[in-house]
Parts: sequence; structure tokens; C-alpha cells
Amino acid sequence: MLSLLPLTLALAPLHSAPAQSGIESAVLAEINFARTRPRDYAERLRQYRKYFKGKIVWYPGNPTGLRTSEGTRAVDEAIRFLERQAPLAPIASADLLARAARDHAREQGPNGATGHISADGGNPRTRVQRRGGGDYVAEVITYGPPSAVEVVRQLIVDDAVPGRGHRKTLFAAEMVYAGVACGPHRDYRVMCVADLGRKPDGRP
Repeated sequence: MLSLLPLTLALAPLHSAPAQSGIESAVLAEINFARTRPRDYAERLRQYRKYFKGKIVWYPGNPTGLRTSEGTRAVDEAIRFLERQAPLAPIASADLLARAARDHAREQGPNGATGHISADGGNPRTRVQRRGGGDYVAEVITYGPPSAVEVVRQLIVDDAVPGRGHRKTLFAAEMVYAGVACGPHRDYRVMCVADLGRKPDGRP
């Protein structure tokens, strides 16, 4: 059973949240770009790195800046990882996993909760099982990034996350299906949940 259940608490840039239509498919497409073309994604991070001033990054579309914990150190480490990473198969969309991810986003968003544990004590595995699936799943979450590019970049750079668990999950070769759900969040404006599995129903 896969036990990678990392969590990102991303600081929200101070601009209004976008409409959610289409963001889920865009997140999956961005993950697949990174998985299938890791060196090209590394080049994107090199461009992103240029916007740092100390530990604050002032990238286009975020004029108020985003404070990071590690500054360029985490970006540089991600670039080195991507330069060594062999291309992987793309991840396919899985409706059951998406429904489980949406359950979590719909629960947490209105009350401002964070983390992988549901109000009733459930975890990503139990949420997938409630939808009729198995328990071989991993989950990543972002709170704050409002676009697919920012969501995936947050997960891959993994600023302030020991062990870079989100990045490891996205680049786990055995994970070939995913369901993504994004929605409004009371405190962070936007949250995105991705549940990943070896099979579309989360079974081993």
C-alpha cells in the first residue's frame, strides 16, 4: 500500500480566484508535461527563478509577490531533480478518483479546513473506498495557487516540505491514473486535490 500522503499549504497570491471550469484538466495536463518532458519543465523553472528577490517571488500575474520559505534553494533543487529524471508515461484521468478528490474539496472549502483527514476521520484511502474503489492511492493538495501552472509548480518545487513528498508522488512511475478536483476555499481562496493510483479505481 502506498503511504505517500503529502500536504501543501500554499500561501495564496492576493488576487481574485478564477472560475474553476477547466482547471482540473489543465492541472492534469501540466502534471503530464512535467512527467513526460522533465528537462523542458526544468527550463520553465529556470525562467521562474529569475523572478525571485530574496525569498519573495514576483512572477507575472502576481504583482503582490509570494513569500517562500526557502527562496531559490528549493527551485534549484527541483531543477537538479528534473535534469536527472527520466521521462515517464502520462497520467490518465480517472472518474472515480476525481469523485473522491471532489468530496474532500467540497467538504474543506466552505469551512476553511486543511489536511488529508476528513471531518469524520477518513483519509484519502477511505474516501476512495467509499466511492467503490481500493486503498492503493496517494494524494496531494494545494491551498492558494489559482492556476494549473501555479498548482503544479508548487507541488514540484515543494518549498518547505521535508523529503519533497509531493514531487515524489507526481513522479512515482507506478501512478498512472489520477482524479483532480479544485474549488473555492474560505481561507486560501482556491484548493486543488489530486488523488493518484495505479489503477483507475485505486486498487493494487
